[in-house]
Amino acid sequence: MNLDKIRDEKLNELNFKIYKPIYEQILNLNECEASCEFDDIVKIKANVKAEFRDEILKTALSLKPWRKGPFEIFDIFIDSEWQSFMKFNILKPFLNLDGKVVADIGCNNGYYLFRMLKMNAKKLVGFDPGIRTYLQFKFIDKFIKSGIKFELLGVEHLPFYEHKFDTIFCLGVIYHRSDPVKMLKDLKASLNSGGELILDTIYIKSDLDIALVPKNSYAKMSNVYFIPSINALQNWCQKAKFKDFEILATKETDLNEQRKTSWIDTESLGDFLDKDDKSKTIEGYPAPKRVYIRARV
Repeated sequence: MNLDKIRDEKLNELNFKIYKPIYEQILNLNECEASCEFDDIVKIKANVKAEFRDEILKTALSLKPWRKGPFEIFDIFIDSEWQSFMKFNILKPFLNLDGKVVADIGCNNGYYLFRMLKMNAKKLVGFDPGIRTYLQFKFIDKFIKSGIKFELLGVEHLPFYEHKFDTIFCLGVIYHRSDPVKMLKDLKASLNSGGELILDTIYIKSDLDIALVPKNSYAKMSNVYFIPSINALQNWCQKAKFKDFEILATKETDLNEQRKTSWIDTESLGDFLDKDDKSKTIEGYPAPKRVYIRARV
């Protein structure tokens, strides 16, 4: 597989009418010296003129929807749909990235990677084919200058990547793949010996080795293929030849973690659940619960 050709094709999408003005806007923003905080809210601080702040606000608004975050840029609060610090803070006690080469698959705008900047990783690489999320990353990183590498590639490209990783994060991806075992095999093939996978997925509560296969959609998502029980997820990992399957945490997704804000202009979790019974999705399936696991090579 020619990754450079794929990269070029993806970058050419920046010339599409929908993206080109935003991309040029980001490129033309003045750079400035800023201090950064990589806590629950990723903050970029500097004393800037009102005109420049207005330009930043205009650019940020043009990049909607903001799914992952939150961010604060020069006192402009970007209230993302997901309060992503909740997920990160669940995982944080289990992480040791010191000196490691780390990948985040489906990294969105890089929120989790920015949070990892405090963890002394050797290298951070994000993979996401979404042009709008790439532009959000470029916008934020214009001022952070993080050194994070953002690849406009997906999990299917990972086995052909130029090097392997010590830790791979794959958060909220597997239920969007039509062949989850193949995805897990690709992730395993991309890890160094002794490497680890940190993965989360929506799951169904059952002691059986089963998976829910939504007929048309799940929580209004039409691209959900399989939602496993925890036992089924462990079986998938075993079929992919992972070992040391470890459950780190489970958590129900609630309206504190995912909700509609003025930074998305679309529906969110409250619209995806049954209005009379919040324990069910609008289609009648069990409402989202997430399991966080670690598996090793």
